[in-house]
Amino acid sequence: MTELSEKERRAVARRDWPVSVYRLGEELGDDLSASTTPEERLAMMWELAERAWLFSGNPVPDYDRKDAPGRVIRPQS
Repeated sequence: MTELSEKERRAVARRDWPVSVYRLGEELGDDLSASTTPEERLAMMWELAERAWLFSGNPVPDYDRKDAPGRVIRPQS
């Protein structure tokens, strides 16, 4: 059997990637609620949050939720 080149190995690895093609303006929306569970969506968000912290160069905060910094903004009446 012949050895595959790097380009051919990458092509084989991509063969089963789930890919969809849409015309411009006909793309699906960003609402994943029909195709994913809340747990799956939280897992996706957590991966993005971890990457963002990694790219920022800062450590991921390690404190209880009750101690998280924040502020309450109430609507003016």
